[in-house]
Amino acid sequence: MVPVRGVIRLLPLLIWMPAAAQQNAILTNTGEPLRLPYQCTQEEAAAAGLHCSEDDPCDVYLEISAVEGVGARLFLAGNIHTGSLTLQSVLLASADAGKTWSEPFERIRRASLDRIQFFDYANGWISGQTVQPLPREPFFLITTDGGATWRRRPIFSESRIGAVDRFRFTSAANGTLWIDRSQSGEPGAAWERYETASGGESWTLREAVARPPASPAGSEGDDVWRVRPDAKTGAYKLERRTGSGWQLVAAFLISLGPCAPPAGSLAEP
Repeated sequence: MVPVRGVIRLLPLLIWMPAAAQQNAILTNTGEPLRLPYQCTQEEAAAAGLHCSEDDPCDVYLEISAVEGVGARLFLAGNIHTGSLTLQSVLLASADAGKTWSEPFERIRRASLDRIQFFDYANGWISGQTVQPLPREPFFLITTDGGATWRRRPIFSESRIGAVDRFRFTSAANGTLWIDRSQSGEPGAAWERYETASGGESWTLREAVARPPASPAGSEGDDVWRVRPDAKTGAYKLERRTGSGWQLVAAFLISLGPCAPPAGSLAEP
């Protein structure tokens, strides 16, 4: 995950539109960095504990944490945040190799998405957790139709502090998951290993250890796709490896503008 706290302001005010319109908006790639629509309302600010105003707005940013390519389909996962708070999760998808983008799953309040894996052209998983402010209630978004639709499945049956450290599926049904619970403050083992034989619908605890497990060699990352922040353009660049170099496919502005209520919205009736 790339930290982008403290980036400079690039845009004036946010676009004001209904939440449903944000998710249904189609972003067309014209070669310039794309700007993700975001609705910053009094309700959203209050839920996050923000105190934003026209005179003292709260800057809002996009963070992209993971990319996965499945044929001509592309998926980007991350979150929308201020300098100190996570506001909403974000999942972006393109079915035409990056020409147009949409959101196939609703944004989840106070949550972040951080890892993606597709086992084949149909079955895929995205890990995430809510942040309040500690990471808790880890979950998966699961698809069995190539990312056309997704469903959310919790890992725990009760609310617990913890975040997905890593996961890997070796078939459409079988996978392994490590949960980092080191911030829970509870005595005992801080990392837990789970297994599933149901495609991530349910998980069984197999072991708990005191030290973080070592990453298997070659288990992280996709050497075909990468996302990186570019200071010159103030955007995340999505790039595909071509031979020994990288080709730009799309870019997304990091700064979404300041979160401030529209003029007159705080006036007494």
